[in-house]
Amino acid sequence: MAKKVIGNLKLRVPGGRATAGPPVGSTLGQWGLNMMEFINPFNEATKEFMGKNVIVHLRIFEDRTFDWKCLGQPVDDMIRERIKIDKGSGKPNVDKVGKISKAQLKEIAEIKKDLLNANDVEAAMKIIAGTARSMGVEVID
Repeated sequence: MAKKVIGNLKLRVPGGRATAGPPVGSTLGQWGLNMMEFINPFNEATKEFMGKNVIVHLRIFEDRTFDWKCLGQPVDDMIRERIKIDKGSGKPNVDKVGKISKAQLKEIAEIKKDLLNANDVEAAMKIIAGTARSMGVEVID
C-alpha cells in the first residue's frame, strides 16, 4: 500500500551547499524531519550546481519519511546568467533590461526540456521566451 503524502514542499536551495540553517533547516524542522537525511544526499547530488540556486520538490509522508527530486537551476536564473544581468525588470512591458538570442533560448531549452510541459525543443523555447519577456528581456534572432 502506498504511503499517505502529508506535505509537498518546493524549496530553492544553493546547490551543494544545503545546511541545517534556513531555508532548509527551518522548513524541514517544522515537519519533524531528520535534516541530515536530506542535506547530505542533496549536497552530494547537486555538486555540479555549486553556488547556484536549484529547485527541489520534497514529498513528506505521514510516517515522517520523505523523498525529493532536484529540478535543477530555475529558468529565470539561467536567463539572467546567460545575458549577464542581476535582475529582471519591474515593468517588463516598458523597461527592457537585456536581449537574449534564439541560440541562448535553445541552449536553455535543451537543458530544461524534460522538466517543461513541452513536446519538443521548439515548444520548450516558446515557454522560455515567455519567461524572458516577463522579465523584461527581448528575444532577438
